[in-house]
Amino acid sequence: MSSSSSDPANILGGDNSNLWRCIDRDNVHGLNLADPDDAKETIKPWDQRENTEKFAESNVDDQVIIHVPFSQNVRLRSVLLKLGRGEVAPVHLRIYANHPNIVDFSEAETTKAQLDISLLQGEPGVVEYPLRVAAFASINSVSLFFSESVGGDVSRIYYIGFKGDIRELKKDKNPQMDIPAANAADAPLFDRLQDKASGQQTTAR
Repeated sequence: MSSSSSDPANILGGDNSNLWRCIDRDNVHGLNLADPDDAKETIKPWDQRENTEKFAESNVDDQVIIHVPFSQNVRLRSVLLKLGRGEVAPVHLRIYANHPNIVDFSEAETTKAQLDISLLQGEPGVVEYPLRVAAFASINSVSLFFSESVGGDVSRIYYIGFKGDIRELKKDKNPQMDIPAANAADAPLFDRLQDKASGQQTTAR
């Protein structure tokens, strides 16, 4: 595929649909990173999207989970990615919506993802991946699970961005009703996974 495949992102990524300002960057974090703070380095303003000096890179193998919370509810239409090339290019991406926290990798393998795709290889710039809007209609956080790098050892991520719009909540709405039905139904599962993950932090998997 030619580099023109990223043209839609290059044209539209800098407009008002870019949700960079809605990302709670201070609370972006990841699992299995060479430096835990590097997860934040993938969250850049649009004009810095091609910067390759700062990035997140996996540690003991090619699997990385980066958790991105938003400062307000948003509707996601696409995810924008600039990834490593060659041996450090991840091949597979799963996105989990509205996770209260990152679970460990074994739990992620058994949890249903809202998106499960193969990533384009060899693209030098930012690539836009459209999302099924119905599955990402009211989002407060996403967890991105990158895996299966070309070289099999290291995955590298330079830039993560999102396009969509802010969900306006009514002032007089009952706060207990703000949780989407699907999210509320999944809450017991997520609580169980979170408790299990926290209880196994010091246990070798």
